[in-house]
Amino acid sequence: MTTPRPLHSQDKRSPAVAEAMAGFHRDIVDQVRTAVERDPVVVVGMAQNPFVKKVRDALTQAGIQFTYLEYGSYFGQWKQRLAIKMWSGWPTFPQVFVRGVLIGGFDDTRKALEDGSLKKLLG
Repeated sequence: MTTPRPLHSQDKRSPAVAEAMAGFHRDIVDQVRTAVERDPVVVVGMAQNPFVKKVRDALTQAGIQFTYLEYGSYFGQWKQRLAIKMWSGWPTFPQVFVRGVLIGGFDDTRKALEDGSLKKLLG
């Protein structure tokens, strides 16, 4: 498994850019942030994405409970998903968070399940 990476930190940005990013679909980002801070495992995904379904199935088969947040599909809500990507710093879905740490997508989660590191993160 790759080393879990912390949530996206503020890079060097002009105040205007930082303000625009902070306000971009703020309600959606706040929903995700709240779930990530509150729940041990959170999967953020979108309808019709096979890797989102695969990661949910893998977690279920491993007996790991998780919160699932879905934002649109390939046909809609792309701006909301873009806001989530900007916040997390991760370019694709699913986005899997364990104890507030983004561990990655499907491949990273599968590896963490196989090597036992995901359960270690859950403590």
